[in-house]
Amino acid sequence: MSSVFGECFKVATFGESHCPGVGAVVDGCPPGMELSETDIQAQLDRRRPGRHAISTPRTEQDTVEILSGVENGRTLGTPIGLLVRNRDHRPADYDEMSRIPRPSHADYAYQMKYGIRAASGGGRSSARETIGRVAAGAIAEKFLRVQFGVDIVAWVSSVGVLDAADLTGLPLTREEVDRTDVRCPDDGIADAMREAILEARNAGDSLGGVVTCVCRHVPAGWGEPVFDKAEARLAQAMLSVPATKGFEIGSGFAGSRQRGSAHNDMFVMKEGGIGTATNRSGGIQGGITNGEPIVFRVAFKPPATISLPQKTVDFDGQERELTAKGRHDPCVVNRAVPIVESMAALVLVDFALRQRAREWPAPGSPEASAD
Repeated sequence: MSSVFGECFKVATFGESHCPGVGAVVDGCPPGMELSETDIQAQLDRRRPGRHAISTPRTEQDTVEILSGVENGRTLGTPIGLLVRNRDHRPADYDEMSRIPRPSHADYAYQMKYGIRAASGGGRSSARETIGRVAAGAIAEKFLRVQFGVDIVAWVSSVGVLDAADLTGLPLTREEVDRTDVRCPDDGIADAMREAILEARNAGDSLGGVVTCVCRHVPAGWGEPVFDKAEARLAQAMLSVPATKGFEIGSGFAGSRQRGSAHNDMFVMKEGGIGTATNRSGGIQGGITNGEPIVFRVAFKPPATISLPQKTVDFDGQERELTAKGRHDPCVVNRAVPIVESMAALVLVDFALRQRAREWPAPGSPEASAD
């Protein structure tokens, strides 16, 4: 199905960009965890449009409603229904684009697959769909934090040709990341990134960029051999996010230029046990977490919908010139930060629950009590 993610902690998202609402159903969240809308709203606010000059002017409050699965402030173990209502949707902005597929957008591909599509706002391929992911990811993240102390922080590490310094070794917080609207904690380049985005917007154009994410305090042993490797699931999760075009973990493509003697992570004794002196593996070896921070990067293309006139053809094959209307981000990376964090949380919580199911004797079982 196009809407379900996860094996034990399952998430199904629903809704289109300009329908009455979007959201998610989370199935598999363990019972008894304290949960309220406040736990979810913080991440939705970070993803929300209309907050900064460098994002889309579409104004949405993105207020989440918990419809089911929680009673008296605690999860029941039953499916958790989450709804965010669309308030500022304007499908009339897309009248012309309903007849002309936008260059590099999903309009043509969706039409060919289904023979019909939601013509306003990109429908299911719109970034608006990610609201359900972020809401579900906030629940996953709370479980990981409470049960294991896992900390997930992402930030913008490049915009266009502008690269931030390597900050992966620093214990960054989300508060530090959010100090600037571009969400780059490198003060030496953040202002230049912001100016580049504004320049592209004023020119009717767009810019791409890269989001870096670090997941700390992830226990060793999470992930499945062969087909469900931890980095494979992370790659699938990140490349399912709209506008993504690349994923790399640890040393990534740069590691292919090194010799093994330079690239290998040597094992050393650390406080609490065995660790590695370096982390070129990005916290995962053999598809299984090794206890070091998980470090990966996600590349986002320039948003496809721009206001510059573009030569294209309509669905009848007739040459047309398209000047897109509507309200769109000139660069998506700053708003993608909480989406990347949420998808990482969904991957990790699923592995945590799968590992818990494998452990024997299970905590609380008669066999465990006998020991």
